Amino acid sequence: MTASTQPPVQPPTPSRATSFNAAAAQYAQNRPSYPPALLDAVEHLAAHSLPGSRVADIGAGTGISTALLHAHGAHVIAVEPGDGMAAQFRRTLPDVPIVRGNGNALPLADASVDFLTYAQSWHWTDPAHAVPEALRVLRPGGALVLWWNTYALDVPWVAAQANRIKYFFGIDVAVEQSNASGRAADPSGRLVFARRQLRWSRQVPIDTHLANIGSHSAFLVHDKEDAAAFLAEERNLLLKLFPAETLEETYEVDLLVAKTPATPTPTPDRTTH
Repeated sequence: MTASTQPPVQPPTPSRATSFNAAAAQYAQNRPSYPPALLDAVEHLAAHSLPGSRVADIGAGTGISTALLHAHGAHVIAVEPGDGMAAQFRRTLPDVPIVRGNGNALPLADASVDFLTYAQSWHWTDPAHAVPEALRVLRPGGALVLWWNTYALDVPWVAAQANRIKYFFGIDVAVEQSNASGRAADPSGRLVFARRQLRWSRQVPIDTHLANIGSHSAFLVHDKEDAAAFLAEERNLLLKLFPAETLEETYEVDLLVAKTPATPTPTPDRTTH
């Protein structure tokens, strides 16, 4: 019997959108949350309070944003497409309902929610589908709310790290951050977004910071040994800057809010000419 000349079958490489499922626990443990002022800003821009409102948190992941909304008094349902992320969500928030789905085809009834929130997840949708779906499930006067934690690239050590990531992975952090929120444009022209940016920071051990950046999709789809080598070298560089082994991660939350009309748009009567 001769050996096959065919190369061994390799498991499929996860896309950046699905890569989080294999790292859900790492994501939940190390990713940052959001500042309390964020939800105040959401309520201000939406002109509607969150407590008592029906909220659908789309691309909920491990439940970081869902937990904030739930603690604030909103009646939240989470929507998440990934197996690993949904399983971690159930361990973290067993009392909050979660359904499987994504923003391009929401598993929600028409005019059923007051807020539709996307934390770190709108850029995984196709706005040509996600915007009509948002308009379908939001009640009149409801709000589509999108936000991202973006790195504060005016902080010198953060900018230097972003440059190293660009050199090693070919990922331009500034461009990716800009492109993510730039996808919020409504191709139908029916929504207009108001924007607010909120600066905040958290003190974390260097190892938490490295585990945080290692949970990003660019790292998760990269060769594991190469990614590990990058993080090891990054640790050595950061220890020189922060010998106490603690650093301050500084973020700008990029918040976008669009309100739907207070009254539904009448459906044209197609029986008359």
